[in-house]
Amino acid sequence: MVMKVYGDGMSACVARVLLCLHEKETEFELVPVDLFACHHKLPSFLSMNPFGQVPVLQDEDLTLFESRAITAYIAEKHKDKGTDLTRHADAKEAAIVKLWSEVESHHFNPAISAVIHHLIVVPLQGKTPDAAIVEENLEKLGKVLDVYEEKLGKTKYLAGDSYTLADLHHVPYTYYFMKTGHAGLVNDRPNVKAWWEDLCSRPAFLKVSPGLTVAPATN
Repeated sequence: MVMKVYGDGMSACVARVLLCLHEKETEFELVPVDLFACHHKLPSFLSMNPFGQVPVLQDEDLTLFESRAITAYIAEKHKDKGTDLTRHADAKEAAIVKLWSEVESHHFNPAISAVIHHLIVVPLQGKTPDAAIVEENLEKLGKVLDVYEEKLGKTKYLAGDSYTLADLHHVPYTYYFMKTGHAGLVNDRPNVKAWWEDLCSRPAFLKVSPGLTVAPATN
C-alpha cells in the first residue's frame, strides 16, 4: 500500500514532503485537498489533523502531520533508498544535518514565510500586504542568508558536501521568494546563489515545481 499525502502541490509545505518522496524514489498518492474551498477545515480532515493544516501523511495505520516530521519519517523509513537525506551512517554527520534543519525551521522559515504570506497570499485574499512586516522580515532573512553565505563558502551544502533534509526543507519557500522583487537577497550572495541554483536543478524538484503556482496558507 503506497503512502498517501493529503494536500495541494501549490502548498510549500506539501511540496516539501513531495520533494522528499521523490528524492527517496518512493511511490505515493497525492490526495487533493481544496484549500481555497477550506476543505482542510472539514471534520473529515480535522480527524487527521486537528489543526486543520496540510500536509497529512497516511502510511497504513500511521497518520502524521507537520511537514518536517513527515520528511524525517520518510527519510528514516526509506534510508537505504534514493538520496541519503540524513547521513544516517555517521552520527556526527547526522547531527549536523539536524542542526541545520533546526536553523531552517527556527531562523530561515519564519522570515521567508512571512514575506511570502504578505507578498503572495495576502493579495490572493484581496487584501493589502503590510509593508512594515515585509521589510522587517526581509531584514531578518538577509541576516540568515549572511550566515549561509559564509557557511556555503566552506561546504557545497549546509550540512556538508551532500544534499540532505537541511537543504531540501528550504526549497519550496525559496522558489516562491525568487518570484518576488526581492530575489536579489539570494542573487547578490554568490555562494547562496550557487547553492540555490543547484537545489532547483535537481530532478526531484523538477517533478514538483509545476505544482508550485501560488502559496496558500499551509503548515
